[in-house]
Amino acid sequence: MDQLLAMRVFRSIVDAKGFSAAAERLGTSHSTVSRQLKQLEAALGVQLINRNTRRFALTAAGERYFASSVDILERVDAAAQAMAGEHQRVAGRLRVSVPLAIGTLELQDWLPAFQRRYPDLQLDLSCGDQFVDLVAEGFDVALRISEPLSDTSLVTRTLAVSDIVLVASPAYLAQHGLPRSPLQLVKHALLTFSGANAADHWVLTPARGAPAHVELNGSLASDTITALYSAALAGAGIAAFTRHTVQTDLDRGQLVQLLPGYSLGVRHYYALYPQTRYVAPKVRAFVDHMAEHYRER
Repeated sequence: MDQLLAMRVFRSIVDAKGFSAAAERLGTSHSTVSRQLKQLEAALGVQLINRNTRRFALTAAGERYFASSVDILERVDAAAQAMAGEHQRVAGRLRVSVPLAIGTLELQDWLPAFQRRYPDLQLDLSCGDQFVDLVAEGFDVALRISEPLSDTSLVTRTLAVSDIVLVASPAYLAQHGLPRSPLQLVKHALLTFSGANAADHWVLTPARGAPAHVELNGSLASDTITALYSAALAGAGIAAFTRHTVQTDLDRGQLVQLLPGYSLGVRHYYALYPQTRYVAPKVRAFVDHMAEHYRER
């Protein structure tokens, strides 16, 4: 058995969410795909896909093996590209969809170094928090900040995991005082997000003890993260952001983190791009740069 080939077949089955679709994508037959999977499972000694349900489902072992397979296959393909000269000069136009936080608030932290590194690349940046159809709308790659993604046919690479922090400006705290517990937040001006999937409360979890729920009946609500950020800097109240978004402001003392003993959860930073046999050098260059940027923060 060619284990690398079987691994590619397994990945195609998962990406295509079925045997027939995977066979069509690979240009082979359903029986060949099924045989490759059976041989792979026999070699590993585990079942990767649950065939006893009407819906396609990975086993726990299958989920772990799929994550490892993606990493291995990307490394193998990258090596093949290098040997074939695919690491040619990075140039041309790169269309990227990014959240407002990355495309505006964090832009100063990652864009200058990227432009210095790839001066011949024209970056076409679309900023918005809505998910886009990369293929239909002509994007090469998208960055997203979200909870863990579990259902996507795109190649997904985790760039970072960032905790969510409560912040306020020194001017606001000087006027209204520093909250010492979640219960005291109800006496403060809360700046809340009102866009898609907006929450109606914050859940603050201490290292020990029960979580505290804070209702979001704040003084200002907005459907854009940039408006809340500007309001927080202006001293309008307390807001929640990913640490990556406000780390520079925290370092400079323009914002202060509140209730550091409590967790508001985390958000994952992802790069997503269409599944293809070879990743364009300009896409890989951008994704690698962003991964390096977040590793250094």
